Amino acid sequence: MKSFVTLLLTTFLFSFSAFANDSKSAVPDWSLNTQHGDTINWGDYEGKPVILHFWATWCPYCKRLQPKLDELQKQFAQQDTQIVAVSFNEDQGATPQDVLAARGYTFKTAVDGDKLAEEMGVVGTPTTFFVNRKGEIIFKYTSSDINDPRLVKAMQVITE
Repeated sequence: MKSFVTLLLTTFLFSFSAFANDSKSAVPDWSLNTQHGDTINWGDYEGKPVILHFWATWCPYCKRLQPKLDELQKQFAQQDTQIVAVSFNEDQGATPQDVLAARGYTFKTAVDGDKLAEEMGVVGTPTTFFVNRKGEIIFKYTSSDINDPRLVKAMQVITE
């Protein structure tokens, strides 16, 4: 029984640690272009809960995760939740916004996000940050498991 309680407590603390981090990191200020030449500025999202999704057009795991991110954004739309995708590590000639549009998504994608990805410690795709209204990173997600309950929990936390 003691080992069960220890396991349960360890699982709880591990699960909760992503949301109870006292040393929350802030998203750095950035400005990137879309493939169509528009500019996306991080400051445009001040005061809003944001899913900041780093991805690439060639990434099958990104393609798997994106429907869930879109679903979460719609589910929490009344809290003004935004998705900002940042394309990086792309093949020559990639058209990220067109790829997203073909998949049925309307969230904006910044291109050439390699420098920002490096600055934020992104090493692979997908990497998705859940950012609260204060611009603090609450949760960093590097999986494509669309059934992970931490995704909904992260949304609840950033929209408070």
